Amino acid sequence: MSITSNGGGQAQERPSIAVLAQYVKDLSFENPNAPASLAPSAQQPNINIQINVEARPLNEPDVEVMLKLEGHAESNGAVLFNFELVYAGVFRLQNVPQADMHPLVLIECPRLLFPFAREIIATSVRNGGFPPLLLEPVDFGALYQRKMAEQQSEAPVRQA
Repeated sequence: MSITSNGGGQAQERPSIAVLAQYVKDLSFENPNAPASLAPSAQQPNINIQINVEARPLNEPDVEVMLKLEGHAESNGAVLFNFELVYAGVFRLQNVPQADMHPLVLIECPRLLFPFAREIIATSVRNGGFPPLLLEPVDFGALYQRKMAEQQSEAPVRQA
């Protein structure tokens, strides 16, 4: 932890983020049509993936952040596989201004978790008999902005 002076003789600690723990909270992989789903196909499967981020406060200054990834692959109208992963981490956020807390928790924390979740999904899909599913990097900043815009548009309009 570093300490800086604000010029007035008072020392201030810099904002910091620390990962205290990372863990799989929930993992499910289904291959409901095996072994037929494992047969080679000339058609690329249709893959649909949803990503959500949730956070909940723990003991001050710690927060649990959950990265939720759900997906499925279909080919010729048949389900090849389904997966659901909730990968979480406990983060200690210190000296973060309140105005910066929300975006930090919902952008930077999932960005730190994503590579680990990506590997778990790739391995699960491979172990299910398919080529590994390598998820593209996610722009959590854009995801955050989109979610905030949705919440603002859903907010009730006050009338005078």
